[in-house]
Amino acid sequence: MSIIASTAQHFLSTFVGTIRDVLPIVIIMFGFQLAVLRRPVANWRKVLAGFVLVIFGLSFFLMGLELALFPLGESMAMQLTAPSFLFDSDETVPLHIDWTEYYWVYLFAAAIGFSTTIAEPSLIAVAIKASQVSGGTIKVNGLRIAVALGVAMGIALGSYRIVAGDPLHYYILVGYVVVVVQTYFAPKMIVPLAYDSGGVTTSTVTVPIVTALGLGLASTVPGRNPMLDGFGLIAFASLFPMITVMGYAQLSVWKGQQASKGDSQDAL
Repeated sequence: MSIIASTAQHFLSTFVGTIRDVLPIVIIMFGFQLAVLRRPVANWRKVLAGFVLVIFGLSFFLMGLELALFPLGESMAMQLTAPSFLFDSDETVPLHIDWTEYYWVYLFAAAIGFSTTIAEPSLIAVAIKASQVSGGTIKVNGLRIAVALGVAMGIALGSYRIVAGDPLHYYILVGYVVVVVQTYFAPKMIVPLAYDSGGVTTSTVTVPIVTALGLGLASTVPGRNPMLDGFGLIAFASLFPMITVMGYAQLSVWKGQQASKGDSQDAL
């Protein structure tokens, strides 16, 4: 009974906090609709029901993150970096553990980055809108996979940075140099979408798990500071999707050019 009571109390506090967070959005939207546009809200019953569903859905989702995803991600990071997992029981644990010993961490980081991005609601919404606006030229699943691959690469590289203890700004500077060069050569229609794709990855599903992974790694790897080394993975999750989405567009253009060349040669 105590578990049910504590869970109900947790949900109530989360629910009240969600209402407090959503209320400014409601006030601004309805205020502009009624005071600036001076028009009634169309289908206001459906709109009101939608806001109620949003509040309940966000409350359950945030509660699930706090109770399951966040602690599980941190626990997995700690278990994967524990000396008892990295070395056999009869081996002596060295004072300095080489970065290659943490290969399971890199694999887990890539897998969790890919899976959380595929499940990211904001990315699904952006991919659907991009497909509609482009008339189907941009495929929904193609964009989602390209972004997810970028996040997987970024989180894996960011995990290596934490293990190796390298300065964060070196990686970010090099990454943005690559982005600037790609921006010059990539198809112009894909550049704004690629930049937005980096932002939609830092949303409700990805951020808690990736943050937990970074803090868990920095807390377990010897010589790392959770405050200095634990954060920064989100920057990798934002940066690398820009690279992969523009690379996906460049690859599509190249394949189209190769196909047109083959058709021209067949015609001759």
